[in-house]
Amino acid sequence: MTQRQKILFLLGFILVILISILPDSNTVKAIENNSKLLAVNNIWSSASFPVERFQAYTSPFGYRRSSNLSRWEFHNGLDIAAPQGSYIRNWWGGTVIQVGDGGACGTHIIVQSGNWKHSYCHMQGKVEKLNGRLYMIDRAGGIQIAQGQQIPSGIRIGRIGMTGRTTGPHLHWVLRYGDNYVDPAQVLKAMFSNQPQTLTNTSTSWGSQQSQIKIEESKLLNQ
Repeated sequence: MTQRQKILFLLGFILVILISILPDSNTVKAIENNSKLLAVNNIWSSASFPVERFQAYTSPFGYRRSSNLSRWEFHNGLDIAAPQGSYIRNWWGGTVIQVGDGGACGTHIIVQSGNWKHSYCHMQGKVEKLNGRLYMIDRAGGIQIAQGQQIPSGIRIGRIGMTGRTTGPHLHWVLRYGDNYVDPAQVLKAMFSNQPQTLTNTSTSWGSQQSQIKIEESKLLNQ
């Protein structure tokens, strides 16, 4: 192999590597649109933080190494850790468009609020069909959510579990606006910077967590 051939081969190899690790066009579009999207949807007065007994953010939105470090993969949401059995609250009022208990997401629900879709994965419970209608049921937690049901912001919709593909108890929280994924951390940043009272709740135990959550928000969002 000549010197020129060696150089061309090396350049081709580098190009293949770059293509394999760079985000696809849809992901780039989703990330680039975040700031503009948040600016025109800055109406978070009715939104709710999605997890009670918050502990930490364990995996951010975006590209990360796979669990076996063999490749890069796109993580389409934000992982929020809390003790197993902690309640999950609906971020924004809307309609439950899907309940499921299979795949990597495990037991989950998807809610549509206008152009927004928000998904909640790895919950406890399972899906059952009652009188011809699908429900996500967590009997131990007193939760029964029907597909097609209208639910308000802040209502308890499930509990932290370990269903699906997960290595520890957490909520995998996914936000989409239209066809684009949106970074939940940026949405939370907009919520807390514009509506400090977002976390208020009539429950004393829920309200007492506000300071801790805001501190943890700062650790993540100001990096």
